[in-house]
Amino acid sequence: MSQDVYVVAEHFKGKLVEVTFELLGKGRELADARGENLIALLFGHGVKNLGAELGAADRVIVVEHPQLESFNPEAYSAALVEVVKTKRPAVTLVANSSMGMDLAASLSVGANLPLVAYAVDVKWEDGSLLATSQLYGGKLYVESQFVGAGVVVSLLAGASPADKGRTTRGLPQVEDFATPPLGGPKVRFKQLIEPEGGDVDITTQDVLVSVGRGIQSADNLPLVQALAEAVGGALASSRPIVDSKWLPRTRQVGKSGVKVKPKLYLAVGISGAPEHIEGMKDAELIIAINSDPNAPIFDYAHYGVVGDLFDIVPVLTERVKS
Repeated sequence: MSQDVYVVAEHFKGKLVEVTFELLGKGRELADARGENLIALLFGHGVKNLGAELGAADRVIVVEHPQLESFNPEAYSAALVEVVKTKRPAVTLVANSSMGMDLAASLSVGANLPLVAYAVDVKWEDGSLLATSQLYGGKLYVESQFVGAGVVVSLLAGASPADKGRTTRGLPQVEDFATPPLGGPKVRFKQLIEPEGGDVDITTQDVLVSVGRGIQSADNLPLVQALAEAVGGALASSRPIVDSKWLPRTRQVGKSGVKVKPKLYLAVGISGAPEHIEGMKDAELIIAINSDPNAPIFDYAHYGVVGDLFDIVPVLTERVKS
């Protein structure tokens, strides 16, 4: 078994996804701590050129095949398992994304390796790997320690700054890996359906007031809408609001919605599930209002108010207006 650290790079529509650089940053830290190599894994078809953007890695292993052109969990998992079983890295880092959750579990089973999911940190300590996971929406943290055999770690978005993964050590060496037999997967990619544009493109807004399940009812949405108008921003939401059909999907922030980077993100009644954090963590200023002092959103907010939004929002709206 090698002592190298492997990172599974994600890409979408010909571009590397932001979380890839977060993984590279953490991977670089782990590899440097033991004087080992950082290897990036790149799966797809016609994606070898993306290897030049993975300069934080020492090498890039590329697996290309027409069946890997668009993400297919069966085909990607078969390729990933073969690479890891052949190379036997000490650690394989995968994003805790919609793609990564498919791959991490399959890799754990296919390569017979332990898996740590929902990790917020991973480091070497006394010669073994120590991973910290966030469970139950951030209400519980668990430490897992591993000695010897390789391990798969699924990292939450924001676990490591993306800027650390954008540092370059020069053009990494690119290595082609023979594509294993992919067979005829039961899951087949047919087409990508993207949501139609709504009345407001929340990805272009400087100010967003985002509402969560704490609003309790669609009848209470005007309360938060008034605050959004007062601060000159747009109304956004977490997934439960969209699932309840109180707002259109174009207003949803998060892993299954859109990623936003406003100058101000005001989270009202949002607990801060990892899926939502992934969509708004890069906002310049985050302010949270929640009645639960232990809500995970406060771990990411620059400023927070613990209290009933129905008491706070009307007063805040009036103060802003005045």
